[in-house]
Amino acid sequence: MKTPFKSIVHVLRLNRFVVLAVVIASGLVCMVAMVLVGRIYRESLNGAFVVNGEGEVIPLSWAEQRDHLEVEALAHLEQFHRWFYGVDAGSYEKNMERALWLGNASVGAVFQQKKADGFYNRLLQYSLVQEVIRIDTELDWDGSSFAFRTQLHIRINRGTVTDTYELVTSGHLIQVERNFPHNPHGLLITDFFENSLRKLETHENTEE
Repeated sequence: MKTPFKSIVHVLRLNRFVVLAVVIASGLVCMVAMVLVGRIYRESLNGAFVVNGEGEVIPLSWAEQRDHLEVEALAHLEQFHRWFYGVDAGSYEKNMERALWLGNASVGAVFQQKKADGFYNRLLQYSLVQEVIRIDTELDWDGSSFAFRTQLHIRINRGTVTDTYELVTSGHLIQVERNFPHNPHGLLITDFFENSLRKLETHENTEE
């Protein structure tokens, strides 16, 4: 007895059904995989891992990392302002060299402007002593860098006369490679700008 041949139309319909089923299944698998990858990525943003001295993997949250970076940012800015503005005839060259390691060309531009204005010549000529007595910094984290606004009080001793000024600076901090001892915090000041300078009255003078 001869085996009846299946209708070509029936075979084509069956093949089309199989192809559609495979495509739909593949699409579902891809969608599930994308959802899982997205979930893993989001979870990874909430935590990082470090290896301790014993080889154990320890989770470290990004929030903690940011907190640690904020502490380093404040220390970086305080050190910079003390070196850049706390100067006298005997230390200004060494302090400027240290301070310039902590910022980019915008810091160098402010230094060159002060030099052109004759500030350092007057420092040497009259043996002035400029001391930073207070530093207050506000930081704003945007996810990749810090914007900062620093208010400092500077006391200038002219021998028998002592004046105190309030200076406000601003700029940004970006992360770079650590360079000990020149830049141990691995941060760089950019867009540095002196916003305002005003002389304080005697009753406003505040020491640390």
